[in-house]
Amino acid sequence: MPPAVLSASAKLIGKRMPPFSVLDLAPVPQGATPADALRNTLDLAQHAERWGYRRYWLAEHHNMVGIASAATAVVIGHVAGGTRAIRVGAGGIMLPNHAPMIIAEQFGTLETLYPGRIDLGVGRAPGTDQRTLRALRRDPTSADAFPQDVLELQALLGPLQSGQAVQAVPGTNLKVPIWILGSSLFGAQLAAMLGLPYAFASHFAPNALMQALEVYRAKFQPSEQLDRPYAMVGVNVVAAETDGEARRLFTSVQQQFANMFRGTRGQLQPPIDDIETYWSPSEKAQASNMLACSFVGAAETIRQDLESFIEKTGADELMVASAIFDHSARLRSYEILADVHETLNRQDAFA
Repeated sequence: MPPAVLSASAKLIGKRMPPFSVLDLAPVPQGATPADALRNTLDLAQHAERWGYRRYWLAEHHNMVGIASAATAVVIGHVAGGTRAIRVGAGGIMLPNHAPMIIAEQFGTLETLYPGRIDLGVGRAPGTDQRTLRALRRDPTSADAFPQDVLELQALLGPLQSGQAVQAVPGTNLKVPIWILGSSLFGAQLAAMLGLPYAFASHFAPNALMQALEVYRAKFQPSEQLDRPYAMVGVNVVAAETDGEARRLFTSVQQQFANMFRGTRGQLQPPIDDIETYWSPSEKAQASNMLACSFVGAAETIRQDLESFIEKTGADELMVASAIFDHSARLRSYEILADVHETLNRQDAFA
């Protein structure tokens, strides 16, 4: 393990477990509607707040019938308005799809309405296919300007400068916390250079996780926003009363990834008894690789596996995705995970 990661891991001894947060793609289950999905989103956010989760993030995806959070800033406002204290934000906004001015105004408005509760995670992927990108009226090469766009966004959310002719209203001087999202070394290097918190998308792209964490921590430059590196790590968690039931619930995610390789994205499918009858060996290999940072089982199984993962990565925070078909089962999964977090905290207190 790289020295930087070992150092981060060592700091876990005698310290409380990192906070857990929720990543919600507002999944639309088969047979349901986006309206159902958005109602479920608010309900989950309200439960997550009661269960002690740190933040609740939503993500931008377009032209996907199984995801209802395309108008991400609008959904963030919906969730923030229906909760009281939990931080709410984007995980993330795909910045190449937007002018930084528009995002500064949107998130400046959110911060004005819900002060001290809004996060702005930004990524450089389009979050969609090339045809939809054209429908968004964006240039396919706009991702190349991502670093410059982040700097422009920072400036628009920062103090008004002498002679500045264009400002975000609201937005100027609100200093909405900006996060860099990524699944490669590019994002890690940019976050380190700008002194910003970094969220790694290991819940679907885990291969570069450890190297990215090492690069981020080793190259981090303190900034006005952040004086030391802060790394959030994305994971999938499906928890249930038994390991077997959790594995069955997880087949919805596994089907989702198999369908992605087939080019047949759709709504979230119900769980099945035997995933091996659904996917081919190559689909299984690809999906299993992408879902390597997934923790599936009953509370004790989840506790043991997550404890090892946190020690390995030295994560400052876990961002948890749980695409579960049945809403009540999804709520129960996050409730079990909250209990696991409490157990780990008590365990650390006596370490």
